[in-house]
Formats: sequence, structure tokens, C-alpha cells
Amino acid sequence: MRAGATQDQVYAAVAAEILPRLDALARCRSTAELEAHPDYRAIAPLVARSLATPHLADFRHGDATARPRYRMLAWNIERGAQFEAQLEAFRSHPYLKTCDVLLLTEADAGMARSGNRMVAEVLARELGMAQVFAPCYIALGKGSGVERHVEGDNRFGLHGNAILSRYPLHDIRLIPLANGVDKMAHREQRLGCQTAVAARIDFPNLPLLAVSVHLDAQSTQRHRREQMRSVLDALPSGLPVILGGDWNTSTYDSSRAFRAILGFALRVMMGVDHVIRNHYLHPERLFERGLFQLLSQRGFEYQRSNRMGEPTICYDVCDQRATGNLREWVPEWCFAFIRWALRNHQGRCPMKLDWFATRKLRVENPVVIHDLREGRSAPLSDHDAIGVDVVV
Repeated sequence: MRAGATQDQVYAAVAAEILPRLDALARCRSTAELEAHPDYRAIAPLVARSLATPHLADFRHGDATARPRYRMLAWNIERGAQFEAQLEAFRSHPYLKTCDVLLLTEADAGMARSGNRMVAEVLARELGMAQVFAPCYIALGKGSGVERHVEGDNRFGLHGNAILSRYPLHDIRLIPLANGVDKMAHREQRLGCQTAVAARIDFPNLPLLAVSVHLDAQSTQRHRREQMRSVLDALPSGLPVILGGDWNTSTYDSSRAFRAILGFALRVMMGVDHVIRNHYLHPERLFERGLFQLLSQRGFEYQRSNRMGEPTICYDVCDQRATGNLREWVPEWCFAFIRWALRNHQGRCPMKLDWFATRKLRVENPVVIHDLREGRSAPLSDHDAIGVDVVV
């Protein structure tokens, strides 16, 4: 196993210098208040270094061979809270076990809600892959909704995005994305911002740049577009590129509860069936059009890279995890309105949030893997995984 030395220093520093101060920092109610707090000023440089340090490890057992096509997977693994079942799926699921590159979003590193595992690193070790983990946040608490009630304390409190590969990873880039809302003004308080992670993957017959991208949920449509612009601006020219991840293309301005509620009322007036069919499952047509136009302007293709119109998540008004998170920022009366609006859909609403975009690549066979979520007593994630084949 080959690993970078700086990540161990990060873990030690977070545990020794940052975590003991989090209770005091959690009493701050805004980033401005946080930045004025003496405890934060004492650790601010360390926080910045911790969040700017990629965590690298290589658990491959020799060099993988050249192939005529390579299988890419993007999956929001919802913290890794269902880690054991997810690992088993990567080993035995007929599609997942054939994947060469995994673009993972929402991976924990030392969070109580996911068993205090280093989720991406343990996955890579168990699967015999190289990995890079990009820390986005240092959590001031255990999480949101039902996560607050898990037993134990955070070991490190890190959360971020990752790339795992059966082939070598080089030229790692962390791309910080501006926050859509004040993370200290939210009940789930965090230090940091969303961070995309990019790596050059040296397939024997095709070098390419892979990017794991998670755009902010609590933001405006324009902000998500500008976050994507930051990703694209940071990419080198020349290499073929695949972007994949949870882009939170909900169609909503979710920067404030009031705006989200008004947006939902508008969509109800437009007709729930119409909005599901033409907008929730096709956010590229209107509400999120700016983001997809930007990709096209920069030479990226997304229509052949995805199953267009196929959902990757389904909000269920009866799901305690989903409603628990939503209850933290919208009033209780909204749920009666949601149940009424979705009365002809059994309280369920499908959306398309997860995407690939490719540049200078030939792709085939895009899929959405529903059986990791649907038909299970304990879904492996609230998101479906998506896959696509890159053809040499």
C-alpha cells in the first residue's frame, strides 16, 4: 500500500486541535460570528490546510490490463451509513463489480453516523483500488435529522467526495466551490465548502480526467451553475474528461425555506403530473437549463452519457430520513401540503439529480441502477447509482 504522509498529519491535527474547540464554535450563529471567535482564529490556518489536503492511498494488487471499454460509476453513497451492504454490493452486484472507476459523493471520514469509518479508504482497501478523498467539511455535530441520535462521537468529523480506480491516479486537483448558504446559520453546522476532486486516470490505452462533483442542495439554480463553472474553469485543456456525481438539479431555489415553499406552490399550480414528467425528470429543459447550457458551451455532452428522463432519487413523504432533514428548515404545515399534492402518487416524487457529462469521449450504455434503493427494506442510499461505458 502506497499512501501520502500528510493525510495522517491532518487526522492527528483535526483530533487534537480542532475537535476540542467545536462545542464552543457551535454556539456561533453565522460565519461572520465564527470568524470573529478567538477559538476559530486560533485554528483557522489548520482548518484551511486540513480541508485542502487530499487523502491518497493505493491498494491495487498490480497493474490492470488494457480494455476496449472502461466502466464508470457515480454514486451518492449517503455518508456510507449502509457501509457493509454497500461493500457487498460492490463485490457481488452484477454491474457494480465490473466498474473500473467510482466517482463517489457524500463519503464520511470519521463520522459517528457511518461507524467512524474512513469510508472511501476502507472501500478502496477492500476492493483493491487506488483512491483519493477530498475533505469538504469538518462537522460541528453528528449531522442532520435522525443522524443526530446515533450513538458515539465523531472521531474526525470529516465529510467529502472521492474517486476510486483500478488504474493509477495522478495530478490530483481539489476544486473548492463557493457555499450557497451560510453553513454556520444552518442547524447542521459545518466548516468548509463543497469540493470537487479531479484526477488523471492512466488507462493503458486512454488517459482521461475524471471528476467527482457534488453541487449544493441548499442553493439557487444560478448558484449551482456557477459552482459548475468553477469546476470547468479549473480543468486543464487537452485531456478527455468525464464529470459525474450528484448535481442536485432539483429545479428549486432552495437557498431559503420561503423560496422553496413558493417554488413548490408554483409547481403545484403548473400541475404535479406535468412537473414530474417534464421538469423533475428533465431539469435541463427549463429550471436548470443554464447549467446544462454551460456544459454544452464548454464542449461537454450529457444526453448520450445519461438515461434522459429516468429518475435517480425519489422523495417519499413517509420516509423518516428524508422528512427529518426537511423538517429542519421548513415548517410542519408544509408536509400536509406535500402529502396533498402527491396524493395521486402515493406520496412519492421522482427526480433526476445525478449526472455524467463527457468531453472528447465516446460513451455507450448509460444506466440508472435502481435496485440498490428500490425494493429493499434498508436502501443502500437515498440515491441510485448511475453508470456509463467509455469506449476506446
